[in-house]
Amino acid sequence: MTTMTADLCDEYTADIQVAEPIFRTYGSRRSFGGQAVTLRVFEDNSLVRSALEEAGKGQVLVVDGGASQRCALLGGNIARLASENGWSGVIINGCIRDRLEVDATDIGVRALNSCPRKSRKQGLGERDVDLFFAGIDVTPGDYIFADEDGVVVSARDLSQSVNEASTPSK
Repeated sequence: MTTMTADLCDEYTADIQVAEPIFRTYGSRRSFGGQAVTLRVFEDNSLVRSALEEAGKGQVLVVDGGASQRCALLGGNIARLASENGWSGVIINGCIRDRLEVDATDIGVRALNSCPRKSRKQGLGERDVDLFFAGIDVTPGDYIFADEDGVVVSARDLSQSVNEASTPSK
């Protein structure tokens, strides 16, 4: 992804939402973007794993984990699975674990923190639901853009528009 969140903010102020700066950066991919697939879970990462077992097609998994910091919803094995299956990134309103393994994986991850405790595995949660956390509303199919400046959400793909606008005319 070459679209920078600052450029999106400059060009499309009225068309985007900017997440509160609460996320830490993990994974070797510092910037990423794609269409959102959404999950709502609480201290159970069964749906996270099952979603990331699917072909990612450059999408971003957005997980509202209720901001729990008592256990991790993503670890090194699941991050590798996401990378191998073509996911662009994962945003978690919760924690990860196996931080060094996640950082060595070709995936972009934003999460609140790391916690060594694993989650329950009961298959509880909801998929393809509207989410609200970090001051943003995320609807399945929205476009997510993340880099070291932050996370931006748009109802439409703005990456081509900004890239074309920032390319000098010949």
